[in-house]
Amino acid sequence: MLRELFRYKTTFATILADDAKFFEPAKEAMIDARLEIESEISVNPLFLSSLVPVEKETESVHVERMVSAAKKAGTGPMAAVAGTIAWAGVEAMKENGAKAAVIDNGGDIALFSDKEIRIGLYAGNSSMSKKSAFIIPPGKEIYGVCTSSATVGPSISFGVADSVTVFSADVSLADAWATMICNDLRSPISEYPMNIDEMGVDGVFATFGKESAGWGILPEIRAAIVDTGLITSG
Repeated sequence: MLRELFRYKTTFATILADDAKFFEPAKEAMIDARLEIESEISVNPLFLSSLVPVEKETESVHVERMVSAAKKAGTGPMAAVAGTIAWAGVEAMKENGAKAAVIDNGGDIALFSDKEIRIGLYAGNSSMSKKSAFIIPPGKEIYGVCTSSATVGPSISFGVADSVTVFSADVSLADAWATMICNDLRSPISEYPMNIDEMGVDGVFATFGKESAGWGILPEIRAAIVDTGLITSG
């Protein structure tokens, strides 16, 4: 797959596609999504700062996805912003005829592909970091693989987990839940309760130092060498 880095304001993403002609539709869609979100913030500053769900009726599909995800996960809507923007870009590539597309927006990934995709795990001091990869099977529908970390990257986290990765067809929801769980995880993950059925996602995988644990339906995990030079940071 071809690869291109994309930066617009605070969005810093890696785009992969089976043809370079799909890069521009992805970029345009991500910019449009950001502009809709920024427009919402301009009239409702609480949308930006709230750490809890915000009630909002909107005609913007991107704002609605964030609001809905936040309500289900119990976060502020901005907890879903990176996944939502990645989702918009991958949707545009799919609508324009791409057979495979991946957007990694600071660790929050939207994808679909006619071939197997490997997603490397980068999780700070975790014993699995840079040594493991999730194997995402081929699929025609867009899928979300979103990761939050309390030890990697500039994002604020109130937890201590090296990584929390959530898998879901709802990319915004995967992003919001990854943020929520990572904020909440302050003790060894073997003791952390998880009810996947109530969350509305497929699965969760977390690392905490030398520990790791999974809940729900997870992709295969294989040993891999992760090239950190290809990792984006939000």
